[in-house]
Amino acid sequence: MRIALDAMGGDHGPQELIAGALLAVEQTESDIYLIGDEPLLKKYLEASAVDADKKVVSRLHIIHAPTVVGMDENPVEAIRKKKDSSIMVAFDLVRKGAAVAAVSAGNSGATLAAGVRTLGRLKHVARPGLASIFPTLKGPVVIMDVGANVECRPVHLFQFAVMASSFARLYHVDRPRVGLLTIGEESGKGNSLVKETYALLEKSSLNFIGNVEGRDVFQGDVDVIVCDGFVGNICLKISEGLAEAAMRMLKDEICKSRLAKLGYLLARPAFQKFKKRVDYAEYGGVPLLGIKGTGIVCHGKSSAHAIKNAIIEACQMENLNINDLISKELREGLGNNSETA
Repeated sequence: MRIALDAMGGDHGPQELIAGALLAVEQTESDIYLIGDEPLLKKYLEASAVDADKKVVSRLHIIHAPTVVGMDENPVEAIRKKKDSSIMVAFDLVRKGAAVAAVSAGNSGATLAAGVRTLGRLKHVARPGLASIFPTLKGPVVIMDVGANVECRPVHLFQFAVMASSFARLYHVDRPRVGLLTIGEESGKGNSLVKETYALLEKSSLNFIGNVEGRDVFQGDVDVIVCDGFVGNICLKISEGLAEAAMRMLKDEICKSRLAKLGYLLARPAFQKFKKRVDYAEYGGVPLLGIKGTGIVCHGKSSAHAIKNAIIEACQMENLNINDLISKELREGLGNNSETA
């Protein structure tokens, strides 16, 4: 199994991405293509490989890509003009069958556009979307869409529910409970998009349990939460910001007294476990579901640990044939409602 890694994307430069790739090959049976400026990548790989096992290093392969899509570039325009960019080359390897997945911590919009343009959509999929994992009191919950589609129709949200339910199998959930994110639990709460989506989900074969509110996201009573990309992205960014702020507030309070510092030392293992539970790096990246292949969008500030987990996630998706499952369930699900994309 070979994974194509955009080794030029991200805030920390190629060295962090290469370090993540090394960690990934140590824990998986995959080989990894490092896509980017070949002379630069060779320099960083040689430096990173000094203390690494030679057999591990031999499973990293550099493929030259002369250009890079910058974080501030227009995504659609960039992939149209820069067909030889690292992100485009990564997805082209997937299209050719040389790799099973593409992973990037670069320009997220360009990654989305490159994935859809290069690989195309699965049959029946109106719009691919991003599915993010959120930690809860009882285990992970999949939220879709978290930014790919700002404006949606009911059928799009219905398809997000189907695709996210398939993806939830990655976390050993046989019959995922699906909730629709809105402003109240009652079926009549929400705008027209939510109300019409509710009707589609209610008559589908999905395990739809009804509406969920923002306060329910972290309770763990659902396995999948559906919303449009505008709402989902705000939810994602608020959650990331809250987790960071909570850790900083806690640190500030601990530093205010010696007694608090002593208490922290005694409870340090618990604090470390809590930090791990809310750290996005533990979940790797966000998969782009609905394309003919696997694409993982990573946070721009992803650490080597996050990149490693994103690559592992891509391998797991391929091992479980998530796309085949999505196609099957969409085909069957679409047969239960008459609305078309």
